[in-house]
Amino acid sequence: MLYFTRWKALGIILTALIVCLCAVPNFFPEAQVKTWPAWAQRRLVLGLDLQGGSSLQLEVDSNYVKKERLDQIRDDVRRVLREARIGYTGIVTKGDAVEVRIRDADAQPALAKLRELAQPIGGLMGSGGQRDLEVADAGGGLIRLSIPEAAMIERLRKTIEQSIQIVEKRVNELGTVEPIIQRQGNDRILVQVPGLQDPTHLKELLGKTAKMEFRMVDPSVPLDQAQQGGLPPDTEFLPAATPPPPGYVVKKQVLVAGSDLTDAQATFDQRTNEPVVSFKFNSSGSRKFAQATQENVGVPFAIILDNKVISAPVIREPITGGQGQISGSFTVQSANDLAILLRAGALPAPLTVVEERTVGPGLGQDSIEKGELAAYVGSIMVVVFMLVTYRLFGVFANIAVTINVAMIFGLLSLLSATLTLPGIAGIVLTVGIAVDSNVLIYERIREELRGGRSPISAIDAGFKRALATILDSNITTFIAAAVLFMIGTGPVRGFAVTLGIGIITTVFTAFTMTRLIVAWWVQWKRPKTVPI
Repeated sequence: MLYFTRWKALGIILTALIVCLCAVPNFFPEAQVKTWPAWAQRRLVLGLDLQGGSSLQLEVDSNYVKKERLDQIRDDVRRVLREARIGYTGIVTKGDAVEVRIRDADAQPALAKLRELAQPIGGLMGSGGQRDLEVADAGGGLIRLSIPEAAMIERLRKTIEQSIQIVEKRVNELGTVEPIIQRQGNDRILVQVPGLQDPTHLKELLGKTAKMEFRMVDPSVPLDQAQQGGLPPDTEFLPAATPPPPGYVVKKQVLVAGSDLTDAQATFDQRTNEPVVSFKFNSSGSRKFAQATQENVGVPFAIILDNKVISAPVIREPITGGQGQISGSFTVQSANDLAILLRAGALPAPLTVVEERTVGPGLGQDSIEKGELAAYVGSIMVVVFMLVTYRLFGVFANIAVTINVAMIFGLLSLLSATLTLPGIAGIVLTVGIAVDSNVLIYERIREELRGGRSPISAIDAGFKRALATILDSNITTFIAAAVLFMIGTGPVRGFAVTLGIGIITTVFTAFTMTRLIVAWWVQWKRPKTVPI
């Protein structure tokens, strides 16, 4: 194992050198690094505990998710029964179920039709044969449709995933550096934004559902009558975002939804020079919007955000270009915020801030200094121990460990990983693991020497026979790190990442770099004894 071809040795050196060079951008100011080529700008990002910043924990409104599903079931039941020409006397939501009473005493045809609404949980890829809807005959022509617990859990999971994507888009629009957005528990989302000291603006952005709708206004109903509840069945009263007027009577039918938007930008009106939000529809939205404006010239239409009318302009002429603008007493900031919300899309359910934490930059700097101190003290103790115990071979081990740590930082930089205090702990632990690998090799060499082998033969046998033990121990540790990464959150995952990468670099340096250095020494010295 002590023989290296020239190309093999060159490959090992180049691999270590290239990976180590990936850590170089971390030693230069960020402003200077941004002038470098894009491929050379990757660097470590300091986490919240090192840089300071804001942390929010958001909770998804599970009751809203359930209500939305029940409303959807109620609408589906009404549609299916009408299409099948099956008479019914009423559809109501009671608790966690929707109940419908069939006029005909024989409810079997209705049951058969309504059971078609049930789909496998998880879609086509779902397993176990469970359905997302239970349809039961309650007797007397009453049919009850309820949501199984497993279906509700799956729906909440999908809502969380969709919410995370939208939250990520909104946070990224703010131009923040490497936010951490991840799921926590069954119904919560953790948002950490390093460097953001005032989370007020962030909370405002994340707290809005941003459900955008375009509906027609019904000017035939007086506002006084509307506020007293005297509304036609196909209309509803929605408050104005900026009164007066206090609100508008709008049709329940949605002409175009926010999901049909492809872009939204904060701009200035060319005539009034006031901030407005310009928007563009996709082809489907453009077609629906053009048809609606052609059929309703002279009638106001409402632009609704989260059940509040932010603007209700009168349609002067058909709008067929698939684009328009929203005006409504905006400031530059509010127009920009609305554009961000529209570009990111609507949240599937409201989010509530249940925990807020701000870490000051001073505390972050203190954490960095303490982390550095711990790393330095630990590393110095390891270096001294190796030198005292293994003398020259201790020097070889220390060189390999130094390269190992540099490679860890290089790989973390290449991944643009976020370094946290637990991550630093993982690196310090890796130093110990790396030294342990060298200790196993060196102790094996000592055993071979005591057994009467020649120096070169003992060194070769030491590396060979320690390989299996080192691989076993590192593989088991890597599995533990992988499990921590999969089931852990936040700092735990940061620790798992650095530990996992450290194990990979440890195996590489122990059986390539240390062995290469020892091989060079053997070729140069041709030793009669081994200073170990």
